[in-house]
Amino acid sequence: MKLNLKIWRQSDASASGKLVDYKVDINPEMSFLEMLDVLNEELARKGEDPVAFDHDCREGICGACSLYINGRPHGPMQTTTCQLHMRYFKDGETIIIEPWRAAAFPLLKDLVVDRSAFDRINHAGGFVSVNTGSAPDANEILIPKTESDEAFNSAACIGCGACVAACKNASAMLFVSAKISHLALLPQGQPERERRAENMVAQMDAEGFGACTNTGACSIECPKGISMSNIALMNRDFIFASLTSKPELKVSEGA
Repeated sequence: MKLNLKIWRQSDASASGKLVDYKVDINPEMSFLEMLDVLNEELARKGEDPVAFDHDCREGICGACSLYINGRPHGPMQTTTCQLHMRYFKDGETIIIEPWRAAAFPLLKDLVVDRSAFDRINHAGGFVSVNTGSAPDANEILIPKTESDEAFNSAACIGCGACVAACKNASAMLFVSAKISHLALLPQGQPERERRAENMVAQMDAEGFGACTNTGACSIECPKGISMSNIALMNRDFIFASLTSKPELKVSEGA
């Protein structure tokens, strides 16, 4: 299987970037990242600088493989890039590969962007700090299955950033709402519920993400199928908190 690749190359954030043409001859059963490995091995043999791209688990659960492929986050299938296989492309096809495009995700090199803004949002409130006891104590708390299922579905977010890359406003609302919802739906998350919503939304705004205009591209492109209903829950919690309490907002350093 022979492919034409147009890959964004940029040495660092301050340099000018451009699409560079490459050709590869690969097995269609390879994953997308394995195809890039083959290309990089060839570039290394020629003494050229390999293409920098992010990856870790290659099992679809870490969210690191953030590539914009032919105009879509993670490519043509609703999955992570590492789980995308070359059989979904045609022999002789031209594939355009770019990094996430968002001001809050500054480019580091080639296809690698800095997604630490997500970490700072989580540090602002995506946790439970109250004493909830040990695992047996948690198991004694009865939770309706509908609520536990919704919490689990929200917690499935892997923080890959596809929602930001897909959004015309580079909004992080789907990610932030998923992190808020999975705790807000459980008893252990109730004591800090309002403060959590206020602090995480404040940090999201401080990072420079855009506003949500409900186009739905985020949920459609999400490899884990996170629902936009989380955004509604987050907005409800945030409005309720802003009307009923005035806690000190804790914005993480570096925002």
